[in-house]
Amino acid sequence: MPRRKRIFKKNIKPDAKFGNLLIGKFVGYIMKEGKRTTAERIMYDSFDIIHERTKKGGLNTFEQAIKNVAPLVELKSRRVGGANYQVPIPVSGERRTTLAMRWINVAASSKKGKCMAEKLADEFIDASNKTGAAMKKRDDVHRMADANKAFAHFA
Repeated sequence: MPRRKRIFKKNIKPDAKFGNLLIGKFVGYIMKEGKRTTAERIMYDSFDIIHERTKKGGLNTFEQAIKNVAPLVELKSRRVGGANYQVPIPVSGERRTTLAMRWINVAASSKKGKCMAEKLADEFIDASNKTGAAMKKRDDVHRMADANKAFAHFA
């Protein structure tokens, strides 16, 4: 009998402007206190800022950033014989995008001194160029998984 509750899939609606599910999901990450229109405005403003700076589409840069930040492996704690081991486990497709969006949002939120749209635009541009705080987080996770690959047989 499983110890955890069953997880039900949530119905995520695509965003209004582009009809993209990924943007709709990311808007949910940005949103605070149920203010979806404010979160959408922040997202679309960041796309405009990206277009001004790079002359590329904001949507393309956003999708490339998510693809670059998505991790291939993650660490899970396993208790074996009284000791806890960090076991590297491959990440499934849905969880990859979830982690990537979470890391980008946290990296953008932790910056100071700019409006959220500018911080998000900076983070999307950095992640699409394989730099920035979110990419550093991904590299750290990969490095730790590589260091602990001796425990992979516990998976």
